Amino acid sequence: MKGRGLRRTPPPLSLKYAVWGFLSGTAGILAILAVTRVAGHPLLIGSFGASAVLLFGAAESPLAQPRNVVGGHLISAATAVAVVACIGTGPVAIALAVGLATFLMYVTRTVHPPGGATALIGVQGQVGLSFLVDPVLVGTLILLGVALFTNNIVHHRHYPEHWL
Repeated sequence: MKGRGLRRTPPPLSLKYAVWGFLSGTAGILAILAVTRVAGHPLLIGSFGASAVLLFGAAESPLAQPRNVVGGHLISAATAVAVVACIGTGPVAIALAVGLATFLMYVTRTVHPPGGATALIGVQGQVGLSFLVDPVLVGTLILLGVALFTNNIVHHRHYPEHWL
């Protein structure tokens, strides 16, 4: 039964979609790790794992579109930097950063759930302004680049649904 009731019929599973998601997600994280090796410092943060799931397992989701991925991570990283600068770190600062990042992503129409983790990671790490570019922007653009390639190289996928 389809509709808004308590039970919804899920879409049929596609093994080729799942396998391609596995391969693409692996490639996305490996790409960040390869650039990390060349750069000589870490570019991988935990929230990129969640972004990879959206980009390679639910690419059609509004939460996985480029505006949301890049905007959500950058807004959340900026929120973490501001919270650390204004009130420091600790449980209240972490909670405030996640809540404020959620609010800002919502009002800017850039909701990307892994952004909440980016804000949390930033406050826990007592980050400064450089966090916005390295690792957040660089890592996000690497994942997005891999998603643009892998989600369009096969006939059964198309990404993005929209840019803005």
